[in-house]
Amino acid sequence: MSLFKQGRYSGYLRPISYIIDLIIINGIAVLYLLKGKDPIVFSVVISIGWILLSVYSQFYEVYRYTRPISILSLIVKQFILFLLVIFAFSGLYHELHLYPRPIVKYALLSFLPIIIFKFTIYYLLQKYRTSFGGNYRTTVILGVNKKTLALDNFFNKNPEYGYSHKKTFNLKNKMHSLEDCFQYVLEEGIDEIYCSISELSNSQIADIVDFADNNLKILKFIPDSKEIYSKKLRYEYYDYIPILTLRNIPLEDSVNTFIKRGFDILFSSFVIVFLLSWLTPIIAILIKIESKGTIFFKQSRNGFNYKEFDCYKFRSMMPNKDAHLYQATRGDQRVTKVGKFIRKTSIDELPQFFNVLFGDMSVVGPRPHMVSHTTMYAKKIDKFMVRHFVKPGITGLAQTSGFRGEVETDKDIIGRVKYDIFYIENWSILLDMKIIIQTFINAIKGDDKAY
Repeated sequence: MSLFKQGRYSGYLRPISYIIDLIIINGIAVLYLLKGKDPIVFSVVISIGWILLSVYSQFYEVYRYTRPISILSLIVKQFILFLLVIFAFSGLYHELHLYPRPIVKYALLSFLPIIIFKFTIYYLLQKYRTSFGGNYRTTVILGVNKKTLALDNFFNKNPEYGYSHKKTFNLKNKMHSLEDCFQYVLEEGIDEIYCSISELSNSQIADIVDFADNNLKILKFIPDSKEIYSKKLRYEYYDYIPILTLRNIPLEDSVNTFIKRGFDILFSSFVIVFLLSWLTPIIAILIKIESKGTIFFKQSRNGFNYKEFDCYKFRSMMPNKDAHLYQATRGDQRVTKVGKFIRKTSIDELPQFFNVLFGDMSVVGPRPHMVSHTTMYAKKIDKFMVRHFVKPGITGLAQTSGFRGEVETDKDIIGRVKYDIFYIENWSILLDMKIIIQTFINAIKGDDKAY
């Protein structure tokens, strides 16, 4: 039975998934792509390639707590890499006469059933847990505070994740001892132990680790008040010395950087050709009719690695000497009538797609601040400079989460930094797509902080 308690849903699920996916990609290749040609060389190369890619992209690393958006991200990454492998094979092995268009169609035809199968298994397992009480992990929590109570509540209110929470132990004031906890875990056959670091001493943590190791129990830790353990720590060795990296940034991976830059070029080119090409003359005329001055407004901002660049907008204010020092505020007299409309609909930001095309910005990322504001916030707001680990964006997670526009209090900029850091540490192309769609919806509805 231990085979079914380790890893994920079942010890058999990963190999079954591998086999089914390999049958799909090879079967569709024989029926559609190869059409009577000898499939042996293609099948061997593609099967080995699929397995190696799956290990690299962690395509089968789907757990009971994995979110659907994360599964979609894995699928997109695997699809792109698989497509590149097939193109490379077709370029090296000319005997099969494989051409780009059929290759793309073959990849799409292969991934459709793979996607259906992957999500079917994911949701069937959730249904199995909620309806039949199967595939459960029993849990206990050591320590009582806000975070452990929140975890207790999560376990009890989300049965689809497959956790059956049995007990939370209060180790303060000698209400429970570690020996009581250990005895309970053994008697009840508990699968996973969750510990609050802030509630335990170093010696207690060492005792719990020893107990879990010696009794084959899964041990997990809940972050302490410093939240260092809430990071996606990367564990690696320098020779035989273990090293932990505090912040893992997906966009430092060359493949992810290539994907994001490719998307930025395609998306910005589309907007420039099909939208700005005809909208710019109209906006220019409206701006000129209402006030004298330039059509575009240029402002120095800090970008990737704190480097300054010129950020472009359609001018929405009367020309004034304070434009580079003060943000627009609610009811700001500097904003023109045309400016009020283009700010409300975010049209004023559209020239920044040229910044994206030139490489200074990305479509999605932390919004860049004026240089004077960056200097100010860097001194007073903790972790503010982390935002400069990636390129700034036209829109971002913070902007779609209620932290757009004027910074009225420190709470606004702290919230913005919090969402920006989450984005940096959890980037995916699907998260970018979600933010873009939400930005478009907000532009149509009108954002209360767009003034």
